[in-house]
Amino acid sequence: MIQFTCQKQDLCSGIAHVLRAVSAKSTIPALEGICVQLSEGEVVLTGYDLEIGIRTRIPAQCTDSSTCVMNARLFSEMTKRMPGDEIRFEMDENWNVRLSSADTEYRMSAMSAEEYPDLPVVESGPSTGIPQPLLRSMILQSSFAASTKEDKPILTGELFEAGDGMLYIVAMDRYRLALRQEPAADLGSFHFVVPKKALTELIGLMRDDAEEPCAFSTNGTHIVFSVGGCELFARLLKGEFHNFRSSIPSDAKTTVTLNTRDMLGLAERCSLLINEKNKAPMRCVFGDGAMEISCKTGIGDIHDRIPADIDGESLTIGFSNKYLLEALRACECDKIRLHMSGSNKVIKITPPAGESFVYLIMPIQLKN
Repeated sequence: MIQFTCQKQDLCSGIAHVLRAVSAKSTIPALEGICVQLSEGEVVLTGYDLEIGIRTRIPAQCTDSSTCVMNARLFSEMTKRMPGDEIRFEMDENWNVRLSSADTEYRMSAMSAEEYPDLPVVESGPSTGIPQPLLRSMILQSSFAASTKEDKPILTGELFEAGDGMLYIVAMDRYRLALRQEPAADLGSFHFVVPKKALTELIGLMRDDAEEPCAFSTNGTHIVFSVGGCELFARLLKGEFHNFRSSIPSDAKTTVTLNTRDMLGLAERCSLLINEKNKAPMRCVFGDGAMEISCKTGIGDIHDRIPADIDGESLTIGFSNKYLLEALRACECDKIRLHMSGSNKVIKITPPAGESFVYLIMPIQLKN
């Protein structure tokens, strides 16, 4: 009889973390479950869908060594509903499992772990650490621009680059670009692209109030992030990421400073008229101390206006309302600045001071 006892809170938390990487449907049935590995003093839980893997360790009263695969949904729901503070796990030689806590007892079947693939091996070497609140913010403020098209896989991830005392995280598709950059003197030099899916799960593991950094190491093919007692494994994307620096304009003929909340409200009001069947650009006119917009679709039309501080030439330009909304929602400042050099030139969005973030949006050709 194989058995262990652990705290319910530890087990439930561990299961919740690895569930993020469990495959919903796979040709390998074992990947639809959670791998449970017992060793002296701990239990190792793993979820893996061949793209990303998450592994965590929880303390347990255990002297046995064994590995099995549990049905992910049942294992999660059963442990969450246990009434006591402690959970006891017992498994016989026929993979029959008994879960018990206080007066509650569940029985279910486990699977052999023979078909469960091993996680990638990332040789343990020097790891790099980034404060969790900073890394989480940088990913959240850039990931919206990653491509969803599979025809160019490299653009479905985010570029991580460090050098000259700076850290850059960049996402882009064919119509926009999002750059977050921060001083980072101790990171050394690196350049790799992480799939957006892996970064989405990483965000869920990080905390804004965490004091310990998110550490990572890579072997050039895979990367492993270590955060909050969990390890997240992902295969890096291959290919040449676009030279983002060459896309960022260095000057502008028109610079407009706007209240972020005002502009977000304007874009959200406009979005009520736009959907997959009813698409139209948002016509923007900058001049006379205001940003005026208009948009007309099969649903209706809108005319709106907000105050703006305009430096330079008056300008009329077309925006994608969706792209503008996603960029505005990622801004974490009260005001933003638009830099424009013409109706057909890329629009650059930055904070009012500095360039901790830079968003580029291609304009839409307006009909007269």
